[in-house]
Amino acid sequence: MTRHYIIPIFVPHYGCPHDCVFCNQKKITGLSTSVRAKDVDEIIREHLLTFKNPGTIEVAFFGGSFTAIDIEVQKELLAIPVKYKKSKKINKIRLSTRPDSIDIEILKMLKDNLVDTIELGVQSLDDDVLKKSGRGHSASDLYKAAKLIKEHDINLGLQMMIGLPGDSKEKSIHTCREFIKLNPFCVRIYPTLVIKETFLENEYLENRYKPISLKEAVEISSIILMMFMINNIDVIRIGLQPTDSIQLGKDVVAGPFHPAFRQLVESDIYLKLIKTYFAREKLQTENKNLLIEGNNKIISFISGQKSSNRKYLMNKYKFNKIKILEKDIDLNKINIIIDEHSSTINIKDMMKLYLNRSH
Repeated sequence: MTRHYIIPIFVPHYGCPHDCVFCNQKKITGLSTSVRAKDVDEIIREHLLTFKNPGTIEVAFFGGSFTAIDIEVQKELLAIPVKYKKSKKINKIRLSTRPDSIDIEILKMLKDNLVDTIELGVQSLDDDVLKKSGRGHSASDLYKAAKLIKEHDINLGLQMMIGLPGDSKEKSIHTCREFIKLNPFCVRIYPTLVIKETFLENEYLENRYKPISLKEAVEISSIILMMFMINNIDVIRIGLQPTDSIQLGKDVVAGPFHPAFRQLVESDIYLKLIKTYFAREKLQTENKNLLIEGNNKIISFISGQKSSNRKYLMNKYKFNKIKILEKDIDLNKINIIIDEHSSTINIKDMMKLYLNRSH
């Protein structure tokens, strides 16, 4: 499998016309200085020196609303990765921006500058949530921007947040369903965290905002991730990237932060699927032995963080013994063996069954 390297270039608050209630880009990126072409060139050169194995190399502009920057500055910044792409030292260029900062003129310029992927920070497709979050755009702006991006043959990435002011499980699932209709190239899912020096911190300290719990965030994210997976949409990140400062007790004041949030979500999915299978088959489990076999890439998720799934199954179903072992089988399958009973489960089929029963 080819390695995919990302060269991240943070442009904090560059071009962003709004201060969303949850946002402090200086805290999130760890940067506050202006970024110019010479900085971009230096960042790319330094990263290229560290890549030992051949693979896909992508320059990604993160942190601000790239296409809200003055268009001449956009061209100046993009000219550097374009130079490296033309010389075949990098393969792709990506940027993130707001749905209301996309138009035909900008897309023509981005296409001319060899941009491969545009990620839109949508966050929610509920207008009340967007208003309460200070986003400054409506849900309709996303549909217009997504249509234009696809018409210009640029990959569409979408970012959503759960637990924003006014949000709910049902509203997050609605956003997910609308994302699926747009068939994006990739998606990111972020639980809302209360970051220092944001409007949301004030709301939290004044008891006007209550973040969702870690348990709630995992529950909602696992449902959303299953919905994307059964529709073959690549979820490239779940949860904010931990850094030295992005930790509870440091710049994260409150909220469902966990350094291995995605692992919690994927583990929750496998527990849901195994429970759904047991319920469907009406299996006798007490005092029996359970063996679960799966591909080595998913075995830790089946077991759960610190063997949490294994412990749960042991207590709930009264097994005598549980083993979870690696086996060279398809990633989309797991084997379940309970004494004389043996079955192979198709993971996506079981996801569909769970979602149909629950949602």
